[in-house]
Amino acid sequence: MKVAWSSLWKSEDWWAVWLGLLVLGVFASGIANWLPKIGTWVANPTDSIKLMESPYLIVLVLALIVLTSLPILAMKGNIRSYWAGVPVILVLTVLAFIVANQKAIKTNYGLEYPIWALAFGLLVSNLIGVPKWLKSAAKTELFIKIGLVLLGAEIIFQTIMQAGVAGMGQALLVVVMVWYFCYFLAVKLGVDKSFAAILSSGVSICGVSAAIATGGAIKGDQKQVSYAISLILLVAIPMLICEPILARWLNLPSPVAGAWIGGTIDTTPAVVAAGALFSDTAMTYATIVKLSQNVLIGVVAFLLAIYWTMRLKKNESEKAPSKLEIWYRFPKFILGFIFASMIFSLLLTPWMGDKTVGSITGLTSTIRGWFFAMAFVSIGLDTKFSELVKIGAGKPALVFVTAQIFNILLTFAFAWIFFGNILPW
Repeated sequence: MKVAWSSLWKSEDWWAVWLGLLVLGVFASGIANWLPKIGTWVANPTDSIKLMESPYLIVLVLALIVLTSLPILAMKGNIRSYWAGVPVILVLTVLAFIVANQKAIKTNYGLEYPIWALAFGLLVSNLIGVPKWLKSAAKTELFIKIGLVLLGAEIIFQTIMQAGVAGMGQALLVVVMVWYFCYFLAVKLGVDKSFAAILSSGVSICGVSAAIATGGAIKGDQKQVSYAISLILLVAIPMLICEPILARWLNLPSPVAGAWIGGTIDTTPAVVAAGALFSDTAMTYATIVKLSQNVLIGVVAFLLAIYWTMRLKKNESEKAPSKLEIWYRFPKFILGFIFASMIFSLLLTPWMGDKTVGSITGLTSTIRGWFFAMAFVSIGLDTKFSELVKIGAGKPALVFVTAQIFNILLTFAFAWIFFGNILPW
């Protein structure tokens, strides 16, 4: 298998890295040192956007459209449909920010923008319907990956190293145990093995990305992959809202709450949002644990590809995957996250100082919020409740929910063991 150098400009993962680093470079270099903000309001929603900042907000929205159009053009996607649909996604994103910044909602209830972005997307999908031109603009994975690269600049590399052993230890144990539990249950209930593997990877590793990678590795049915993605996103919604509330009710320490959230919620932006709803420290630990699981995507997909080829597909004429396959399965946006974290924590912080770097990441975190909000709107647009009950007579949904409950309980125990000062690190 030859090295596909064209993937550097034809892969969504690589484009997420390039665009994320470009945004970070623009703000770190001082080319841009200010952003328009959507402020707090009490009774009049128009108070959230200052009149003087309105033109700059339009410029920011146009810049986001231009940036996200580059991968579509490079990968020869339907750019006309994207240009027709992405303004709608951005309008819903702005509405989510405005509602989330209502003073009572923000201060008294802590209902942040991800919840509203999801809600608006779900309302459109389930009450109005999503036309093809709008659905083609819902680039959930692209928005998520760019936002995650930007998030890397906000997480100090030393923190990742300190929590790395615990994070990877929890990730390995949870992934292995939950994966086999889900797979065993699915097969017992009559779900075919390919579908069982897709569901198992989705619930145990990191949700959408893992389901997609596994489906590709074992050449699974695309309808099954789509079903798994919808199920993952649907289950993530109540978990995003309830887990931070439950963690606060249980009075969990922030590291334990973050590790629990990061190890159970199956979408990266939902992990970040849920962690942030508890505390900034919980968000950091949630991200670390989720990244530890993300690292396993390529490994699991590669091993499944070998197994499906050598064992389950041994009577077919398909060739075994090459050694480069693990590299192509590996999610490249994780490299962007790590690189951004290293540059900001090991190079820019010693050079510019904590205060300057803090002002830079304050701006990049605002842009990250836009990408995550766009991802949540897209998640809602891609989720239709009625479609989830049509496949497998509800058995796959039962398997997934049961495995997720097992995951929640198991991860809670491991979060206490690895992050509750029980072990000597």
